[in-house]
Amino acid sequence: MIRLIVGLGNPGPEHAQQRHNAGFWWVDQIVQRESVSLRAERGFFGDVARLRGPQGDVWLLEPSTYMNRSGQAVAALARFYKFAPEQILVAHDELDLQPGQIKFKLGGGHAGHNGLRDIAAQLGTSQFWRLRIGIGHPGDRAAVIGFVLGRPPRSELERIEEAMQRGLDELPRIMRGEFEAAMMHLHRGNPAMPGAAKSPPKDESA
Repeated sequence: MIRLIVGLGNPGPEHAQQRHNAGFWWVDQIVQRESVSLRAERGFFGDVARLRGPQGDVWLLEPSTYMNRSGQAVAALARFYKFAPEQILVAHDELDLQPGQIKFKLGGGHAGHNGLRDIAAQLGTSQFWRLRIGIGHPGDRAAVIGFVLGRPPRSELERIEEAMQRGLDELPRIMRGEFEAAMMHLHRGNPAMPGAAKSPPKDESA
C-alpha cells in the first residue's frame, strides 16, 4: 500500500500559482481535507505531514528543493522509513494531458520532467506510482519552460481543480492499495478533448 505521497513543485510564493506546482496543489488539498499541517523537516529536505489511518501511517511530502532536485527529499524520507518505490505516489504536472484530465500509473519514463527524472535517479528505479495532473501543452517545444512556469487562466485552472478533486475522491482506494479500481474510476472520468493537439515527445520542463 502507499506509504508516501509526494507533491512536486518549486518552493516560494513566486512559484505558488504556476502550472509546474500542480503536485503541490494536490497535496495541499489532502492537507486541508485531513486537517493536518505540513512542517519543515530539514533532514527530509521538505515539508512533511503524517496521516494516521487503519492501514497505517501515510506521509505527505512537498520537497523544499527546486524541482530538479526533488529526488533528494523523496529518497531521504523513503530510506529513513524503508519504503519501497512501489509504496510511493508522486503527484505532478503533465504536459501530455489536457487540463481536466488526470491519470494514475506505475512506472514509466520521465518525458523530460526533471522532478520525475531526479526521483528515478535517486531511488535507482522508475517503478513508483504517479498521479499525472494534466496542464496542457503550449504546442511548441521551445515554449515549454515559460508555459510550465506560467499561471493558467481561470478557465484552465477550474478544469485542473476538477481533475484534482477526482484524484482526491480516489485517494481512499489508492491508500488501501486498490490500484486497478482507482485507475478505472479516474480514467473513466476523464473528459474527452476533441481536436486537442498532440504534444511533441520528451519535452524539457524546468
